Amino acid sequence: MAIGSGLGGSFGYAEESTYGTYVAPTRWNQVNKADIKKVKNVVQGGGLAASRLVQAGGQRAVPTEGAAGSVEIEVPYTKLGLLIQHLMGSAATPVQQAATAAYLQTHVLGDNFGKKLTGQVGVPSRDGTVRPQTFKGGKILAAEFSCKVNELLTATLDLDFQKHSEVETLATPTYTAATPFHFGNLAVKIGTYGATAAVTGVKGVTCKIERGLDTEGWYANGAGLKVEPVMNDWVKISGSLDIDYMNKTDFTDRFHTDAGFAMDLEWVGPIIASTYAYTFRIRLGQVFLDDGTQGLDGPDVVSGSFPFTVQNDLTNPICSIEYMSTDTTA
Repeated sequence: MAIGSGLGGSFGYAEESTYGTYVAPTRWNQVNKADIKKVKNVVQGGGLAASRLVQAGGQRAVPTEGAAGSVEIEVPYTKLGLLIQHLMGSAATPVQQAATAAYLQTHVLGDNFGKKLTGQVGVPSRDGTVRPQTFKGGKILAAEFSCKVNELLTATLDLDFQKHSEVETLATPTYTAATPFHFGNLAVKIGTYGATAAVTGVKGVTCKIERGLDTEGWYANGAGLKVEPVMNDWVKISGSLDIDYMNKTDFTDRFHTDAGFAMDLEWVGPIIASTYAYTFRIRLGQVFLDDGTQGLDGPDVVSGSFPFTVQNDLTNPICSIEYMSTDTTA
């Protein structure tokens, strides 16, 4: 029996061949939370009936269903490539670096149609029984990456699913070492794309990638289940920088002139081999600062938050994620 609390829980997943068709989980990440729930779209029938004060339960129906929720993961040195692939819509495969144990995945933003997952949450009841909550036809709608002083790098994934079920067997979780990236690994670099330079004063970063997907594709003959979501809106990439006022030209001047610039948010861990280190890098092609005039708020060090938006400069990749690890497959 497992521990009768969240300590006995798990989140596993696998890539589906056919949207909505179950595949037993083969991968597990250690998660801070996995809050995914079935969604029932209920309609209540029943008109006026003499002296009836409450509508009849027999006239309630569930025409369509689905599932949605979020998962929060501490970004590890290894074993996150598949989820990055599904977020970015990439087909990146790891490339070995100079005959070493280091492999680089480069995930460039693209259409994520055809990328679908089965997710399974093991939910323990108080008696120690772990009950599988299985979700099929999974799409990653968004991911927010966040890291501040004395914190780990976390990724919060927003997920949409075609359906929920409880009939599948709970897959047995297996884990590998999952050392997470943290603030001490963080470097923020800005400037020209491909030639950015490190800046000082940054105390925290967030970056969110949101995919515009139609998640309401319910049609006749579909038994109340949606078809695979397709893109129906722009991808939105945004975030914020928490900054102590140290160098006016780095951020304040760029805000005032509305000058676009490239930015790399990168976390570099220990060396794998030779000069190749565990790395998680978000590369942004054209960033604009939406706020950031410095003001005074008491005697403390002058600081502020600089929210940003990412646009398309029509030359460089809009957004890519580079992941250096020992993984030989995504």
